[in-house]
Amino acid sequence: MVDRKATDARLAVSADGKALVTYRARGRLRHVLATGAINALAPTPGRQQVSFTMLYGRGMKSRRVLRRFANVCSAYDGPPLAWLVAACKAADGSYWALQSWQRGLPNYGVKARGGQAARELRLSHWTGELPVLSITPGWAYRGRFDHLYGSFSYLGAPVYGFRTTKRGAPLDRWGRSLYVDTYNSAYGPGWRRENGFLTRRGTGTFCYGFYNRGGRVGKGQLYRVTVAGPGVTPDVTWQGAAPGAYDPGRERERGLSGLGPGGGNDHRLC
Repeated sequence: MVDRKATDARLAVSADGKALVTYRARGRLRHVLATGAINALAPTPGRQQVSFTMLYGRGMKSRRVLRRFANVCSAYDGPPLAWLVAACKAADGSYWALQSWQRGLPNYGVKARGGQAARELRLSHWTGELPVLSITPGWAYRGRFDHLYGSFSYLGAPVYGFRTTKRGAPLDRWGRSLYVDTYNSAYGPGWRRENGFLTRRGTGTFCYGFYNRGGRVGKGQLYRVTVAGPGVTPDVTWQGAAPGAYDPGRERERGLSGLGPGGGNDHRLC
């Protein structure tokens, strides 16, 4: 992450592969120089995931850097990106992008307070394929609740972490939390945050049921899931319609019921 509550963000990349992010935050024009990372590694115990070295303001002797910095990044011609602010193609053919979205919203449709609603400005650098977030909507407990089953992978390898807090927050740079939003639910009109959770260690899979929590069920008309890419790859989003009225035949055909009595085998992977 570059910063929070950033506006007017711009992206430039030099011939030697350094990115300069310029934006406004907290009433000032700010500059960040990022370098030293591309793509992502597959989860490996004992190793560190790739990450940027970021120099902020005085730490990069900003006046000298800004005076000498020459942008050679050309128009972006890569794959579509969610939450896009700016993107370009570097001289070596790699891509850089800035994305911005609300990661810190409170769960279960609770109204955001303070900085919880702030958008995070996030930088990525990659070549080749994007991370893949694959999700199938279904049902749990024979149609009583909507349910999402899915997986998160990069270049065919599952994305997961090794250490978490008791509440399920990642404690290393491998883990990635998925953030689920629900549209036109009991929480209110429009998009509201439902929950956030990690992929399963070893498989990168996950299940989520829209159960009764605090007297309300987050069942909506549409669902959206956003997750930060592994390493320094772009953040990705899935969006789809709710599964609709319970259909036992479709459930058996596609194996959509991953949780609860009568469910299929998907729960073994969640």
